[in-house]
Amino acid sequence: MPNLPRLLNLGLAAVTVTVLAACSSFGGASAPAALAPALSARMDQPNATLDSQQAIGLINAYRATRNVSPLVADAGLNATAQALASQYAQTGTAPTKPQALVQMKLSAGYSTFAETFSGWRNNAADAVGLAAPASKAGVAVAFNPSSSYGVYWVLVLGN
Repeated sequence: MPNLPRLLNLGLAAVTVTVLAACSSFGGASAPAALAPALSARMDQPNATLDSQQAIGLINAYRATRNVSPLVADAGLNATAQALASQYAQTGTAPTKPQALVQMKLSAGYSTFAETFSGWRNNAADAVGLAAPASKAGVAVAFNPSSSYGVYWVLVLGN
């Protein structure tokens, strides 16, 4: 039987290299030169803290390549995103988008925001959502070690 921890480490290294390459080359001159360390910080552990400013900054870099105005981090939307992420992590069921929001993006299972963002960006429906006409954003993550996916992400956009 192959050495599973070694294979997992090799797989994680390959995913990390792919994500870093993808995130640094959206195809526009305004693409970020390097991925901020906070964006690759693992959230699959108790008390991990997401840097929502940097996460929204990465989304704004993507939006710039699509000629869409940047989003402003909003404390109220961050609180909404956190409540939804916590609910998602506890129930394992995708929450319903609150009516007042322009857009809501969900993800589960990715350990870092860079991986989550890459998943959204590479899915046609999610990519359209990232470029939705909105002015404010909130993003959050919740970790539940006893759940199916462990890590649950929510991005909300509003005006």
